[in-house]
Amino acid sequence: MSQTLQLFQTVGAAQFSAMVQQMAPYFASIDPLFVELRAGYAEVTFAKRREVLNHIGTVHAIALCNAAELAAGTMTEASIAKGCRWIPKGMTVEYLAKADGDIRVVADGSALDWNSQGDLQVPVMAYVGDKPVFRAQINMYVSQA
Repeated sequence: MSQTLQLFQTVGAAQFSAMVQQMAPYFASIDPLFVELRAGYAEVTFAKRREVLNHIGTVHAIALCNAAELAAGTMTEASIAKGCRWIPKGMTVEYLAKADGDIRVVADGSALDWNSQGDLQVPVMAYVGDKPVFRAQINMYVSQA
């Protein structure tokens, strides 16, 4: 079990979320809360509030990208083989609908081979309720540490 996953299970979602924001302060801009983290899966939420809105009153595209990278990166850290490291190489995104409410972001890497190295394409979806509002594909490069 990865140290990241062990930490999440030990301290709980709220404290883990606060610790992530301390370690990587940029993520604090969306004030995320991890709902679930396990090998191959991460779910993060954040509220629609003034700090993440654009000029038309919906959640800003960059806030969605921020949450997608957070969920995918943390899930990747919790999933890769011992002795490996990762770095995001790129992200493609699609905006599917106006993000007009609280956001739930899901990185589902359950179909990926986490024992492999090289480029892994991590799929991420964001929802308002059950409505898909954003899709991302994040290219994570995994290599020996």
